[in-house]
Parts: sequence; C-alpha cells; structure tokens
Amino acid sequence: MTTGMLREDALKDKTIIVTGGGTGLGKSISHYLLELGANVTICSRRQAVIDQTAKELMDQTGGRVLAVACDVRNPMEIEHVLAETIARFGRVDGLLNNSAGNFISPTERLSYKAFDTIVDIVLRGTYYFTLAVGKYWIENKIKGTVLNISTTYATTGSGYVVPSAVAKGGALIMTKSLAAEWGKYGIRLNAIAPGPFPTKGAWDRLFPEPLASMMDPTSRIPLKRVGEHGELANLAAYLLSDYSGYITGESITIDGGEVLAAGEFSHLERVTSEQWDMIGESIKQANKASKKEGQSE
Repeated sequence: MTTGMLREDALKDKTIIVTGGGTGLGKSISHYLLELGANVTICSRRQAVIDQTAKELMDQTGGRVLAVACDVRNPMEIEHVLAETIARFGRVDGLLNNSAGNFISPTERLSYKAFDTIVDIVLRGTYYFTLAVGKYWIENKIKGTVLNISTTYATTGSGYVVPSAVAKGGALIMTKSLAAEWGKYGIRLNAIAPGPFPTKGAWDRLFPEPLASMMDPTSRIPLKRVGEHGELANLAAYLLSDYSGYITGESITIDGGEVLAAGEFSHLERVTSEQWDMIGESIKQANKASKKEGQSE
C-alpha cells in the first residue's frame, strides 16, 4: 500500500472541489486531500452516493466534506456547487476535474447520442467547470489550481474509445492553452494521464466478460502491474499543492511505462532466451556470408 508523501498540513485551509468524487479514483484522491488538511467538496449526479461517501471520508479522516449533486453538463448546477462551497468553506482554491464516461465499442456501432454523451461529460463538463471556477478566481484575485484527470491516449489516440479520446484530447489542449492565458493571474492548470488503475465499478463496466478474460493489462506494462490508487493520489495532491507552484501546462503520465511499450519492436519481449540465442547465431552467420561476398567481388 502506498503511503502519503506530503507532510500532513500540506493543504491546510485549502478548499478543493472534486468532480466524480463519490467513487473510484475521485474518492481515493479526496481521502488523501482530507488527510493533508484540505476541505473537500465532492460532486456527482447521485446525491445518495456522495452523501454516503462524504460520511465515510469524514469518519475516516476527521476532515470536512461537502456533498453537492451536480451534472457537470449543466452550468447552473456547476454554479450551485461553487456557491455552496464558498458558503460552507469561504473560498475555493483548487478544482479536480475527474468526472468521466467511457465505454469500449467499434465506433461505427455508436449512435450520435452515445458519442455526444461521452464528449459532453468529459469535455463540456471540464470546460464548463474550469470556466466557472476560473472566472471566480480572476474576479477575486485568487491564485487557484486546476488539475484534470486525462488519459494516455489523449495524445496518441486510440481505437474503440474514440469519443473519450476526442474529449480527453480537447480537455488536454484546453489545459495547456489556459495555462498560457491565465498564468498572469497566478492560476495554474495541469493534467495527469493515468494508465490502468482498476476501480471495481468502472473497471467492470469498461471490461465486462468475456472481454476481461481476454485482456491482461499487466502483460503490456513494463513494470508488470497496475497502478495503486495511493500512487495517483500522491501525484494529484502534489500538483494541487504549493509545492508544484512552478509547474503549469503539463500533463504527467503515470502508467508503469505502458505507452512506451507500444513501440514498433516492443512485441519482441515475447522472444525467449533460447530464441535470442538462435537469432544471434543467425545474424552472425549472415554477417559472415556478407563479408565473404564482399571479398569475392
């Protein structure tokens, strides 16, 4: 189990809004933010879920959690979250855009509505929330921080998750663009691009049987394991803290080297030691034959 890397008061008196904070990675990150002294507002569409999560988080950490239902596709609901957070905690210092939607499918099987649903949650929700909080910070001269949970295929692209790739790619470019534009206000924006970090609900929905049995994510990861939630929480907390005050416009990959393993010759990992011996001998023989041909010419 990964332990926290920052000192206990690293986020003392800071207030952070976490979208999609009721379950999975959002819940895990919120837990660590609370341990570091932050006030946390968690939001998602299901009030009952975030109410239960808020109670669990407060019981476990002794921190202060506000649970506000919100559909990130609705600007009025976002404004409500912002207002409620300010009313409870006095101000907002950070925003973690973690709300997501995704499913695996051949793109030609998707309806227009299915494509729109993913893009609206992931891209529209991210820029709506970022715009609302950014305007508040600029008006009140607050040096806030936005952290967007991206994905490795936001830069590479990927088949079978095209709506998500389109949305995450757009959100990543927004992150970099606003980092350049809003830097003069002291506002920082960064992103994290995680590889596989399994969460029970989301993982099961994304990889239902028999797909789950066909795919072993660790087989294509150089470190031969999936990520631990604590590892991602450590990185998120660092980027939301003042310790990362000179970092902006960056996307940090945390994937055990998965993206790097997609190189043209990475499949050669399957070659056994004995086969490498045979290949080496064949190369030697080919080189000898080439030299002889050169000498006879």
